[in-house]
Amino acid sequence: MLKPGSIPYQVIELCKKGIIHPIVNEEILAEYEYVLLRNKKKKKKDTVVGLINELIDNSMLLEKTNSDEMFIDENDRVFYEIVLTARKENDNSYLVTGNLKHFPIKHYIVTPRQMLEIIEKEN
Repeated sequence: MLKPGSIPYQVIELCKKGIIHPIVNEEILAEYEYVLLRNKKKKKKDTVVGLINELIDNSMLLEKTNSDEMFIDENDRVFYEIVLTARKENDNSYLVTGNLKHFPIKHYIVTPRQMLEIIEKEN
């Protein structure tokens, strides 16, 4: 799925180790499954389901906070709105994305590389 050793791969590994706790809801989990299965590379559904189950085991399930922000892709809205909920409880919550241009400019919306840098600084 992800190239071993790549920056996104390292972020996923930190999730699996419990260093990063993903914030999800049913809508996000469905989007992950859809995106992972639509890729042109042939992936076994059980591998995708296994990854999602691993993610669930280390995740916080939250409800989203509605926002009036405008989005290029409305499918991205849920990721932003769920981080708003998480930040109400913990201002150390981040939205990690490879598409910064799809989201409002906020200090807590970061690339995978920036997330690794944040983790490094904290440790």
